[in-house]
Amino acid sequence: MSSAKQAIRLKRTALAVILTSVIGAAAAQSTTGSLYGNAPQAAGATITVQNDSGLKRSVTVDANGRYNLGSLPVGNYSITLQRDGQVVDKRENVQLRVGAGTEVSFGGGDATNLDAVTVTAANMPKIDVSNTVSKSVITSEQLDVLPLGRSAEAIALLAPGVVAGSGQFSNGSRSVLSFGGSSVTENAYYLNGFNASNPLSNMGGVSLPYGAIDQQETYTGGYSARYGRSTGGVINQLGKRGTNEWHFGAQVTWAPDSLAASPRDINFPDIDLPDGYKYSNATRPGTIYRSRDGDTATRTTYSGYVSGPLIEDRLFINLAAEADKTEGVSTANRIASQVIRNHYSYTAPKFYGKIDWNINDNNTLEYTRVQNTDRQSGYYNKFDYATLKEGGRAGTYADTEKLKNEFDIFKYTGYLTDDLTLSAVWGRSKETNLLSNPLDSTNPYLSGVANQNTGVTGGQFIRNNQAGLYTKADDAGSKTRGLRVDLEYRLGDHELTAGIDNMYYNAHNEGQHVTGPGYAWVYGKSADPSSPVDPEAGVGAPGGDGYYVSRYVFSTTTSMAVKQKAYYLEDRWQVTPNWLLTLGVRNDKFTNYNSAAVAYVESGDQWAPRLGATWDVFGDSSLKVFANLGRYYLALPNSVAIRGASASTFTYEYFNYTGIDANGNPTGLTALGPGPVSSNGEYGQTPDPASVAPTDLKSQYQDELILGFEKTIGQSWNSGAKVTYRRLQSAIDDICDPDRMFEKLESMNIDTSNLDVPHCTIFNPGKTNTFLAKHLDGSGYTSFQMSGSDWGFGGNKAKRDYVAIDLFLEHPLSNKWYGRVDYTWSRNFGNTEGQVKSDIGQDDVSKTQDWDGSYLMEYAGGYLANDRRHQLKGYGAYQFNDEWTASATVRIMSGMPKSCLGYYGANEGDPMSYRTAYHYCAGEPSRPGDAGRQPWTKRVDLGVMYRPAFADHKLAFSLDVFNVFNELKAVQSDSKFNSDARYTVSNTYGIGTYYTAPRSVRLSASYDF
Repeated sequence: MSSAKQAIRLKRTALAVILTSVIGAAAAQSTTGSLYGNAPQAAGATITVQNDSGLKRSVTVDANGRYNLGSLPVGNYSITLQRDGQVVDKRENVQLRVGAGTEVSFGGGDATNLDAVTVTAANMPKIDVSNTVSKSVITSEQLDVLPLGRSAEAIALLAPGVVAGSGQFSNGSRSVLSFGGSSVTENAYYLNGFNASNPLSNMGGVSLPYGAIDQQETYTGGYSARYGRSTGGVINQLGKRGTNEWHFGAQVTWAPDSLAASPRDINFPDIDLPDGYKYSNATRPGTIYRSRDGDTATRTTYSGYVSGPLIEDRLFINLAAEADKTEGVSTANRIASQVIRNHYSYTAPKFYGKIDWNINDNNTLEYTRVQNTDRQSGYYNKFDYATLKEGGRAGTYADTEKLKNEFDIFKYTGYLTDDLTLSAVWGRSKETNLLSNPLDSTNPYLSGVANQNTGVTGGQFIRNNQAGLYTKADDAGSKTRGLRVDLEYRLGDHELTAGIDNMYYNAHNEGQHVTGPGYAWVYGKSADPSSPVDPEAGVGAPGGDGYYVSRYVFSTTTSMAVKQKAYYLEDRWQVTPNWLLTLGVRNDKFTNYNSAAVAYVESGDQWAPRLGATWDVFGDSSLKVFANLGRYYLALPNSVAIRGASASTFTYEYFNYTGIDANGNPTGLTALGPGPVSSNGEYGQTPDPASVAPTDLKSQYQDELILGFEKTIGQSWNSGAKVTYRRLQSAIDDICDPDRMFEKLESMNIDTSNLDVPHCTIFNPGKTNTFLAKHLDGSGYTSFQMSGSDWGFGGNKAKRDYVAIDLFLEHPLSNKWYGRVDYTWSRNFGNTEGQVKSDIGQDDVSKTQDWDGSYLMEYAGGYLANDRRHQLKGYGAYQFNDEWTASATVRIMSGMPKSCLGYYGANEGDPMSYRTAYHYCAGEPSRPGDAGRQPWTKRVDLGVMYRPAFADHKLAFSLDVFNVFNELKAVQSDSKFNSDARYTVSNTYGIGTYYTAPRSVRLSASYDF
């Protein structure tokens, strides 16, 4: 007997729903699914589908015995086969998944109705042969059971090839991710079809209340021409909607500090230094750097929802709210500007509301409202490292950060005919992005306090009450609006789609400036007092005992805008019953504007082909071979204008001093240099928009190839493998080497005395670009080209190659359990991480220190920060009976490559005045990864859920334990070898900066009616 005809009876429990969820995908960022299949050929045969909200659609079976219904809202469907108006066969409780095709076929006698749930091998969603996209889908039922963090990022980490980004990057209190070797700003977030990425920097995005998530798609590659603006991955969340039944519920989760383990204390590194090198402070190696004993937190979340029909079969509502609060303590390190213990509080209230209006069976209208607020604050108590005891109030406070996002999203869907569907999404969002300190001190911020000359302070380090280095304008924020229109037409074996995808971002008074009087004091000490601090900038040696101080000024507040437009064409061609080709092309256009609303980057046409193929080898969805080839363009976000296309100040002014007053201000100053110096030439001048970027700048883009297969193994197992290759073809960064421009102009016999040559400009590393130098007399511009060789890079160009082999084995629901395991081997190699630099936590998007000059790129090729050679991930659940369910998630992976950045060359030079920024370590070349790797990390999370029968399984109690074995490992370390002085090793070089979270326990109770 053929296995394709053996039916499996499914009981509709939470686990049963969970374990039918991992299926293929259609298009990224979708809010709908599709149904397709075979039916007996007969005149007048039609397929009619109806969901829980009463929406009904019908389609005629074609001459080949096939049918297809697309753009259907996800949910629970009944499907009937009718002939001459009479019901011939029926399928109930068919779950549609977002962005996926679900096969439901009708045959001659091979389907059996089992307790009103008809399930056959033909409609079990084991392998979706209708698409080639690489993604995972996690449903709300899985979220209820699996031990996961309550965030979009925690869910996405279940997908192969997705790793946590550097802890130095964040989006408020939300973490960020790297997909397939890309940097953390190359991803896209969507809520109900509308872009919800960070509107300023594209770092992270906004997510729904955890209980409002219906499904989350995590795309790791291969999406169609309908979507773009991502060279990393996509997180697409679909919110729940109301049905014809009223439901309400509430949940509380509690993760107390009393059940959590403490993180480990951190000591200063103590390594054998090469001859001629000394630590900045010889007494610190091996001593305690940061006490973390007792640094724990309690997190409590309250949530609730209500949903149902306002008008049966026509108008529905779903409302959900969440109040998430974390309170804890965190101890500063012993050399911080303020040695304190921070009693912090994170609050994150969220609201989700959705109205669905089935105007009739051919027209629907949806409205979504989302509101998230992320607020961080705290007060400081004193902490004594001599006794490791906490004291009383310090009188200072942590910065207050508030990130508030509001979304209004409208969607119209019109089923104009059986073959023609129109959908349109229009939305707007507003972000408030505030940073301030409750104390609002007028004192300057003090940095490097532990480098003060205690010989002039009576043996004490002097601090003050200025706790924050940076602040923002009171009205900083962004507004966004977007329109997307898609028209789908089915013509025979072709599904033709055309559409537009436009977004507009407007940022107001974003950027930062130094607190207090507008400057900060940075204390330093050189191990060689006779060595100049920055000879290239004219800053001399401190002399004496090597003590010096610099006045630091930083101001970047500005406004800006970005316009992104795209249109696409796509043909999904069912060449034969077993072969499907997806042929598409997308044209993206990006325009960036400065504070004067003048464009400084205009991309022009950018054509991106997308090709996909899938082969249903045996015609029974048991073996699929697929391939995908595509090009993906990435826009420059608004934040590029900060320090790039708008006025900014970034200077240091160096002094000797003879004393320090009671507020930490140095006294008796003697200048060591000519005045304020800026390695980037940022003295507050407004850049000429025509000179900010070359006239022929190419957007960052990447080519991707995916080859793979998926195969069922018997009746209980699915397996698969795929190979992914990604190559970065073009990157954007800034370069700050005007001398090279002058050399090129002079070689062309051009008089440079009348030219305003920019100090920094963005460009395409390794490619030839055309620049404009403004005439000082206002008579116009001089055009000239700069190649990679002209910049001194030789044949060096931006490179990032990612190759991965993914293997998976899955056990769909059988014998009360489900499990899935993914293994990924990958290699991420090159000299360009992407738009940011994780090694030093630099989040200046497309303006990192990389490529600022040729000296910085010597020996820059190596294993990039997001390279993880081995990843093993698994998750699953086991249902003991109707009341008890156990679950687990496992993540095991190799560590991040280490880097060592120091002064330039064997003689500790600094040709760019960037100090410890070159790929040299103790005078020797040091490529990324040469310093080794962080240790392997192994995390096991376990959960158990109890749904008592006496409460009709509507009441649930859960216990989740995270990092069960309490493995505490460093995941990132300090890569700066030198302090800010030659032959002087930083006491924190190699110290762990971020660690795995210690063991914690979460208790939950919920009721669903």
